[in-house]
Amino acid sequence: MLNKSLSDHISLGIATVGVGYIPLAPGTWGSAVGVLIYLIFRHFESEILALFLHKGFQVSSVYAWAYVINSILLFGVCAIGIWASTRAAELLKTKDPQQVVIDEVMGQLITFLFIPFINSGWLIFTGFLLFRLFDIWKPYPIDVLQDLPGGLGVCVDDILAGIYAGLCLSVVYAVIISFS
Repeated sequence: MLNKSLSDHISLGIATVGVGYIPLAPGTWGSAVGVLIYLIFRHFESEILALFLHKGFQVSSVYAWAYVINSILLFGVCAIGIWASTRAAELLKTKDPQQVVIDEVMGQLITFLFIPFINSGWLIFTGFLLFRLFDIWKPYPIDVLQDLPGGLGVCVDDILAGIYAGLCLSVVYAVIISFS
């Protein structure tokens, strides 16, 4: 463990997201980092969308491309996260190390992929709680996915928990706006 390569340090940095070594509830801290990344990205994305709309692009076209770009970026985060989780699990000599929280970041970001660009604090907090619920509860087949090898086993269960949470969040959002 003393002679780690640059690649080992990078994989541990990505996998732990800087908060994985916090002893109390590292998964919750990882989810909080996911929310923070979402909020920062949303801020910059709003500015970019406004610029394109100001230039005369159609609203539906701008939003459609934003969803495409978000999906591609999220796929990249997941691919890198699975690689980093695989390497971190090897380095930490544990199948699913508690310190690895990139999977929570991924799941949290996936949760928010299901809601529209216009959102509020209560919606973000609800998404955070829903993801944590599914991540901890692990309803079928989330619990089974943890048995996959390497970084897949570390990450895919949280990816599915993010999908479950995102579906629930989109229903909550639809119900709320339907009755307001």
